[in-house]
Amino acid sequence: MFNRSTVYVLIAALAAGLGLWAAQRLFNQPPAATGPALQTVRLFKPERELPAFSLRQSDGTPLVPGELKGHWTLVFLGFTHCPDVCPTTLAQLSQAQKQWQALPETLRPRVLFVSVDPERDTPDAIGEYAHGFHRDTLAATAQVPALEQFTRSLSLVFAKVPGGADAPSDQYTMDHSMTLAVLDPQARMAGIVQPPLEPNAIASDLALLTRTTAP
Repeated sequence: MFNRSTVYVLIAALAAGLGLWAAQRLFNQPPAATGPALQTVRLFKPERELPAFSLRQSDGTPLVPGELKGHWTLVFLGFTHCPDVCPTTLAQLSQAQKQWQALPETLRPRVLFVSVDPERDTPDAIGEYAHGFHRDTLAATAQVPALEQFTRSLSLVFAKVPGGADAPSDQYTMDHSMTLAVLDPQARMAGIVQPPLEPNAIASDLALLTRTTAP
């Protein structure tokens, strides 16, 4: 018989698999023939408008679609208690961010870290965590229903995985997609970046996209 923790893990793994399958089904279309030659970003046509959302940024202000317009944005799901994947990914993205410093600030690509653990991750905590990797990283979270709606619109998933039977209630982890969602300057779902991540390729692709779509 499976214990409850095992069932949660299996459900989370199934959800992650379904999320990836959905992303492939929804976006398994080649880039436009006239589009830029990219190394690691997979662009989809047509882009998909996101439903209205409202997250809370690390400074307490709302993060709504209008806040993301004007820049290419990489969205990464995670949580501050993550032991390995999250710090590794944010460190890799910070390498790309350093290569964008020469781009105008008004057009510079952005990284958005979205915590899927609002029970433990306060706005102050996610801000301190994200900015520890790069000062320009945006950080936001929300209550679980709002997070589920937002992540579902990006074909990403997350799930809470409790600790063992004798573990305290705050001893749990979060399973989440490792794929990065790519939003275009109109804040539309425009593509993905799948692991393993290559910081130099990400930096090059986002810089190229910025140059080719700049007004």
